[in-house]
Parts: sequence; C-alpha cells; structure tokens
Amino acid sequence: MGKLKGFIEFERTEEGLVPVKKRVKNYNEFTLKPSDKKLKEQSGRCMDCGVPFCHSGCPLGNLIPDFNDAVYNNEWEKALYILHSTNNFPEFTGRLCPAPCEAACVLGIINPPVSIEMIEKYIVERGFEEGWIKANPPLNRTGKKVAVVGSGPAGLAAAQQLNKAGHSVDVYERDSKIGGLLRYGIPDFKMEKNIIDRRLSILEEEGINFFTNKEVGKNYSVNNLKKYDSIVLCGGATIKRNLPIKGSDLKGVKQAMDFLKLQNEVVDGLNKTTEPLNAKDKNVIVIGGGDTGSDCIGTSNRQEAKSVTNFEIMSKPNENRTDENPWPYWPFKLKTTSSHEEGIHREWSILTKEFIGDENGKVKSLKTVEVEWIKKEGERPQLKEISGSEKLWPCDLALLALGFTGHEPDLIDKLNLETNISNQIVTNNYQTSVSNIFSAGDMRRGQSLIVWAISEGREAAYQVDKYLMGHSELETKEKGDLPTV
Repeated sequence: MGKLKGFIEFERTEEGLVPVKKRVKNYNEFTLKPSDKKLKEQSGRCMDCGVPFCHSGCPLGNLIPDFNDAVYNNEWEKALYILHSTNNFPEFTGRLCPAPCEAACVLGIINPPVSIEMIEKYIVERGFEEGWIKANPPLNRTGKKVAVVGSGPAGLAAAQQLNKAGHSVDVYERDSKIGGLLRYGIPDFKMEKNIIDRRLSILEEEGINFFTNKEVGKNYSVNNLKKYDSIVLCGGATIKRNLPIKGSDLKGVKQAMDFLKLQNEVVDGLNKTTEPLNAKDKNVIVIGGGDTGSDCIGTSNRQEAKSVTNFEIMSKPNENRTDENPWPYWPFKLKTTSSHEEGIHREWSILTKEFIGDENGKVKSLKTVEVEWIKKEGERPQLKEISGSEKLWPCDLALLALGFTGHEPDLIDKLNLETNISNQIVTNNYQTSVSNIFSAGDMRRGQSLIVWAISEGREAAYQVDKYLMGHSELETKEKGDLPTV
C-alpha cells in the first residue's frame, strides 16, 4: 500500500474530456491526461484491504495493488514490469476494458473505487514515452512452428506468448490489416489505430510473422496449415445476430459492425466514402444498448445525424447496485458513456416489431411496442407486450447492435472440430477435439470482453507450449506466477 489512509485523503480522479462540441468534429481520441501528481494520489487510494478482490474481478489477474504501490512511489518502470507480467497489451485494455477490476475494488463498497484502468493506461503510455517498451525476442528457438488464425486481442496475445517461448509463429488475418475488431470494430475516437501499429512493430521485431488478406478455409486452404506443429484458432465470434421481423431486408437496415468497420476504413484511408452507410442528416435508430450500440451513437453524431435514438429491450437499470447484484460482482446499473453524453435519446423496455419502407424499398420508420418483464421466483423473466403502446418512429438508418452468435462453421467443419449448441468450439484446457489444434477467445467462449480475449490467448499459449514441449515456463493466471522485481 502506497499511502496509509490515502483512500480517505484523496478523491477519485478520472481523465478529463475534450468538450463535446469540439470532439464530435473529428475521430481523434479526446481524453485528457491527469497530472502525474493526480495519478500518484489516485494510486495512493489503493487500500491495504487484505484480500484484493480486484484480482478476482480482472480476468487477467493483474497485480493491481503492486503496480499501484509502484506508481505511488514513482517507480514507473517497475509498475510497467508488473503490469506486463500479466497483460500483453495494457494500452488496449486501458482504453477499452469496462474495468471489472474497479467493480470488485474493496473501496467501492463505501466510496468510488480506485481509477485502476486509468492508472494502467498511463503506466504503459509512460513506458512508450520513456522507451522502456522494446522488442524482446527469444534467445533460442525450439524448432516448432505454430499458426495463429485471427489477429484480434486473443490471437495477438497467443502469438506473443508462443513466440516468447521460442516457437516460430505465423499469424493469419482475413482483413487487409492486423488487429481484428481492435482495428475494425472500435472507433478511432476510442482508440486511434496508431496504438495498434505501435505494438505490432514490436511484435514483428520480436520475430512474429503476419499474413493479411488470408482467410483460412476460403482463399487460403486449410491444407497449408499441415506444416505447423500446432494451430491456435482465434477467429472470434463473427456471425452477426439479425432481427427477423417484417422489413428487416429494407435498404437502410444495417448491421452495426458493417457501419463501424466502414467508418474505420474511411478514417484509415482504405475507403473514400461511407455511402450508403452515412448518418448525415438522417434519423438514426440504434437497436441494442451495449458498447457496440454506444459506438454507433458516437459515430452517428460525428457524421452529423439529424437525430440519434437508442432502443433497449431490457428495463432501465438502477443507478446503483441492487440486492440482487451485490459487490463484488459486475454491477448491472445504468451506464452513461461519453457517446451518450454527445447527444442521444434513449428508450428502455421497447421492442421493435416492424421496419416500414417507402415506395423505393428504403426504411422510413419503425413500429415498436412497450414491454414489461414479469418475474416469478425460480423462473426466467418473461417478456410481455403492453397493449395499446404501439408507436411509429421516423427512421432513415437502423443499426442492429445485437451482438454475435458464434463463428462461421465453414473453417470449423473443414478441420472436423467438435462444437456445442452455441456454435462455440468445444475444448479441454483450450485443446480442441483434434489434438494439435487449440482455440481461444470468442471463438471458444462466445462473445466477450477484450480483457477476456487477452487472458484466453495467454492461457491457450501456455497449453500449446506444454503440448509441444511437455512443460511450459510461460506465465499463466492458473499457476499464480508473480513477477520478480
């Protein structure tokens, strides 16, 4: 613990934000770094809590009290070493993770929790600024070759860990650039893509080979993978959930991820126009209240939409925890993101019944009905439509942010892998039904968080290394390894 009673002396500090009117004029990141003094004070709020529940809240098992203590004592390089010992890419999680560690912070029982995610972000940013983050290629090679399919956070984490173990690693990506949803699903205003490129240059210097525009099982034959001693499938959950109602095939009813990817390509110079997926002067309705929906809201406002409305079928959450949702579990309470603050009308307990089109086959309005959730003890809540609550909403662009249902079966079938009812690859310690093929991330566990993807990539790499060599020296959360400083 850095400072005795620091949690009493200092208030929670968060990043500043560029004013809304200014930040919606571009796609740049808009957070403002607190002073080093404020960061030190915030790390000093970390309590001597005895049992750090933040460890259990973090899927990576980040050693949070340890790096907080180092920051408080101005030992930033030590803090970076501790952070990197469990997290390959804190510059990603420090920007994009919903911070389950903060939800589990003991201080959060009575006061606002420690700003763990913010501290994590500025530890790694300090590391890049000071030149502490450098390529660290293995001293020796094992002679084993591993193919990683998919270059999202799970694939990148698995690749770096396996390369660290001395294996030769090739990463295959179906898109034209590396990064998966980090590059094509996350708007630049949440993470500029030079953040990815900065880390990729280090991975390449460490000896990892990247191959783009190669979709294994389609334009790149699975037979080409036979030369590898092991394969790690990290292709994500890529089947977008549809809304099977009347009018869903109308022009202007689009998947959120198609909308976001196209705008990312425009910002990156890979595409010159977002037409017809441009929200300018349109009434936009985003269906789905999660992070992807929030990203669509921020993007629509930057494209100068006429109006932006967000539908969520669930009831409006409470602003605080309920008795059904106690600490240290993730709090299902009202979340207002920076994109919501930029301009949005939000509707809860609403069900979309029909998309209505004009004479040209283009959506012009939505028909909805209000709903309520009936709870009975021992049963799942039942959805009930409220009679007489039907309403029409003007709509020129409807964005479906409804999540994903799994990975396309084509590659899985060609590799003869066993799957479950949810279209996820069945594994035992990340090993599939084919002994030398492993899987990690959303392809294995279903749609989840970036921090889970990195954790899965690391754990899968450990199992692959053990499979190839009979043992592994790689760090893993399950082994409870601690860094030596």
